[in-house]
Amino acid sequence: MEMTLRWFGEDFDSVSLKNIRQIPGVTGIVSTLYDTKPGEVWPLERIRNLKKTIEASGLRLAGIESVNIHDAIKAGLPERDKYIENYIKTLENLGEAGIDMICYNFMPVFDWTRSDLAKVLPDGSTVLSYDQALIDKINPDSIADQMNKKAQGFELPGWEPERMAQIKELFAIYETVTEEQLFDNLVYFLNKIMPTCEKYGIRMAIHPDDPAWPVFGLPRIINSEANITKLLEAVPNPLNGITFCTGSLGSNPENDLISTIYAVKGRIHFAHLRNIKYHGYQKFDEASHLSSDGSLDMVAIIKALRDSGFDGIIRPDHGRQIWDEISMPGYGLYDRALGVAYMNGIWETLEKVSN
Repeated sequence: MEMTLRWFGEDFDSVSLKNIRQIPGVTGIVSTLYDTKPGEVWPLERIRNLKKTIEASGLRLAGIESVNIHDAIKAGLPERDKYIENYIKTLENLGEAGIDMICYNFMPVFDWTRSDLAKVLPDGSTVLSYDQALIDKINPDSIADQMNKKAQGFELPGWEPERMAQIKELFAIYETVTEEQLFDNLVYFLNKIMPTCEKYGIRMAIHPDDPAWPVFGLPRIINSEANITKLLEAVPNPLNGITFCTGSLGSNPENDLISTIYAVKGRIHFAHLRNIKYHGYQKFDEASHLSSDGSLDMVAIIKALRDSGFDGIIRPDHGRQIWDEISMPGYGLYDRALGVAYMNGIWETLEKVSN
């Protein structure tokens, strides 16, 4: 197992590589070229510079999160092959730089959705929160503005202003796209890129839908054990795998996370670990990683990952905003560092107890 932290780059992240390097047990970084647009080819020189910067801090570039997919690919538009070719060129450049894990998603329009980016908890910390009743009252044309008001001046991943400025056009693209068509478009994309992945040993780790149900009527297809296994069977290449995100899959309490870990054994290429607290139907807050602070049994989840043979990349997912830190919501230093310590403690205990 390799413990990592997500880092958006020197120009976009409030957390420095120096500070990340000081978190015990963190050896890797999962990063991106944050200012690239979906459909663009990532230049090899920029990839190498990113890797060089991270390695100079004493850390390893363990993977990329994310190489975003153009909506023409997701919606199956006539021009999709052009953008798939661009994606393949990016994969080739990443492969040439020695990068072998890519986290991505196939969610239409919004990569993730929350009703509040700074819900205040009784202890004074703030968290990302979701309440479907509040989402239902929001006009999707204006949700980006509402999200940005609580983004503390940071550009949110998946909510790029250039894309959100075209939100009406994006919704129009998906107006007639069914879940079945979206799934077929994903399989088409994966089959096209698998030869390049095989050449460089690149593992593609699709991120589950967040939350795990349709939002604003948009189709969702990676939101349950059944749908995930369907995808892995449709493209059986072992390089086609998943990002096991406890917060996304766990947003629906009907999803059995332990069962899913064993059902997709060997195909989990990346793990996002965070806790959430249920407050009712399609209503939850994100929480600290401590099991008792939320509704997920983090010890049981980490034990299942270890017992199933997982030895890949892990990162603490969103943290709370604590101790007056100002950062991108969910991506401060302090609470994620606490999460690392907690998860490393669980893993170390399991290792020693089993020996």
